[in-house]
Amino acid sequence: MSEPSRFTRTFVAEPIHIDELGHVNNTVWVQWIQDIATSHWDAAALPEHHAQFFWVVIRHEIDYRGNIAAGESAIGETWIDDDGKGAKSVRCVEFTDENGKMLVSARTTWAMLDRESQRLARVRPDVLAPFRS
Repeated sequence: MSEPSRFTRTFVAEPIHIDELGHVNNTVWVQWIQDIATSHWDAAALPEHHAQFFWVVIRHEIDYRGNIAAGESAIGETWIDDDGKGAKSVRCVEFTDENGKMLVSARTTWAMLDRESQRLARVRPDVLAPFRS
C-alpha cells in the first residue's frame, strides 16, 4: 500500500457556526468533515469514477480536543487510510488551529455506491489510486 495523499482546506468560523458556549458547535465540525471529504473526492477522483460512483457516510468517530471562536480558522487535512474493504473505505480528518494545535480528529467510514443503481459497489484499487502518493 502506498502512502495516502493528503488534502487540505481551511474553514473560517462564522457567527452562525457558534453555539452558546462561544465556539464552533459540534454539528458544524461534522458538516466540515463531510465538506472536506467531498472536496477531496471532487479534486482527486478520476472523471469516470466521479461519474460512476458516489459516497455516503456510514460511521463517524470524532474526538473533540479544542475549539475556535468566530473569525478564527481551522485547517482541515484529510486522507484515505486504507485500501477499502468491500464497499467501505476509511477516511481520516484532522483540524488544527492556526498555531497547529489539534482541535478535532475523526475517522469516518464511507460506503461507495453506484450512481445508476444506487447499490453498494466494491471499492476497487483503481478508484483509490488517485488518493495515493
